[in-house]
Amino acid sequence: MKIGISSNALKHSGGLERYAMDVVRGLSDVGIEPVFFARRFDMSVPESGLVKPYRINVSFLPGKLRDNWFAWRLRRARRAEAIDVLIGCNRVDVSDIAICGGTHLGFLRATGRKESSSDRRQIALERRQYEQASVIVAHSKLMGDELRELYGIDDAKIRVLYPPVDGARFAPVDARRRAELRHRFGFADDEIVLLFPSSSHERKGLPLIEAALRSTSLPIVVAVAGRPPERTSGRVRYIGYVKELEDAYRAADFTILASKYEPFGLVGVESVMCGTPVIFPSSIGCADAIAMHAKFIFEPGNESSLRAVVERAALQRRAEEPRASSLVGGTGGSASPVLYDASVASHVEALLTLAKDIDARKGGAGPARR
Repeated sequence: MKIGISSNALKHSGGLERYAMDVVRGLSDVGIEPVFFARRFDMSVPESGLVKPYRINVSFLPGKLRDNWFAWRLRRARRAEAIDVLIGCNRVDVSDIAICGGTHLGFLRATGRKESSSDRRQIALERRQYEQASVIVAHSKLMGDELRELYGIDDAKIRVLYPPVDGARFAPVDARRRAELRHRFGFADDEIVLLFPSSSHERKGLPLIEAALRSTSLPIVVAVAGRPPERTSGRVRYIGYVKELEDAYRAADFTILASKYEPFGLVGVESVMCGTPVIFPSSIGCADAIAMHAKFIFEPGNESSLRAVVERAALQRRAEEPRASSLVGGTGGSASPVLYDASVASHVEALLTLAKDIDARKGGAGPARR
């Protein structure tokens, strides 16, 4: 069985690109070298040596036309490479396993944005992708609900598989190392630090967070990691683009998002695996995957609810002894903060089970059906 993966890029980039790289590593661990179809490749990343790269050039086209062109060229490319099962990590209508890390209709509904002609093209391609795929892997229950409600997908076609997280990278540290990290990031001992990892601050809810904290007297600081905010203050601090985000999680007291739309929110799982609880809206996709003791949940878009939850979390934190990553099972006696097996190996095993079933149902016809 020859496996292909389609993604916008093989590089450190957005959530689905990062997911595709995790899948590449997991496949390599079981001796599989997939063909990787993408617009761009960063040949400096280790994962580039674990695939057969196949670049589909879209750079000569206007941005709004690139998705459809890529999908059209991929049809021919998968036949040329004799791909038996294609895992689609971007909008393509020739994938056997369509990975759903977010839906465009769900995004428009959550943000209240008016549908444009560009949106309609993306939605049409998305619909074709879901119709043509044998299986749709939804990265959260929220995504499964959107597929059924907004796209009319039969439940039998949907598999909810939460995305994997590298457990070797995102792991707790002891109190001494945590104190060193806090010093490195410039966090004072008496500060309650809310880490805000974001490259899209309005969508991730920074204005709501700022408004909610405006009147509090507690020493709460929002540490923005990623793109610089428009302004900083005594309350909002920019700590730069943090490549080793796991260290920022370990140094902070909480990780916070107030997103208008967050299909899963991998940062939540990464944070609690590092021993740092999260403060999230109830609408975030990963909320179902995080244990109660590792999360503080507020009503989406509600400033007073967010303020109350942040203050409750901060007061609880101040009442505790200095922690040494007590969220993680086996450390400090706490149960696991993550309610599923987040290992890459487990996730890839589930994907391979789906792929083998699809290949068997095709009777070895492989790319001929496309």
